[in-house]
Amino acid sequence: MNFKIVSEFEPTGDQPQAIKALVAGLNSEEKYQTLLGATGSGKTFTVANVVYQVQKPTCPPTASKPDGQGKHKGFTERLG
Repeated sequence: MNFKIVSEFEPTGDQPQAIKALVAGLNSEEKYQTLLGATGSGKTFTVANVVYQVQKPTCPPTASKPDGQGKHKGFTERLG
C-alpha cells in the first residue's frame, strides 16, 4: 500500500500524541486500542494519520450503517 494524506491540515492539539501512541500500539501488536473524542474532535483525521504512518490496510469499526458510510467518505477524502 502507498497511502498519503490528502489534507491542508496538520495534526494539532492532542492529535500528535494520540497518533504516536496508536502507531506504537500497532507496532507492538496490542490487541485492543481505543481512541476517545467528542463529535467533531478529529478522530477520523487522527486515524487517517495512523493508517498513513503504518501503511497497512485498515477497516475501522463503526456503530451504524450511516456512520460507516460517513467514515468511508472521510477516509477516501483524506487518504489518497
